[in-house]
Amino acid sequence: MPKLKTHKGTAKRVKITGTGKISRERAFGNHILAKKSKARKRNIKTSAFVEGKIKKNVKKALGV
Repeated sequence: MPKLKTHKGTAKRVKITGTGKISRERAFGNHILAKKSKARKRNIKTSAFVEGKIKKNVKKALGV
């Protein structure tokens, strides 16, 4: 069976932690920030983890 190529778009957006979790950034943090509350903007800055069935698809795209 041939080697699988890494999906580069996915590789740029996610990072695998030491424990095997997939870390990602949150959306909606680039523009139109004046109307968003401080708490909302602060939560957008934190990273999140990919969970559920999407995690399987992301790992497949990364070749993990």
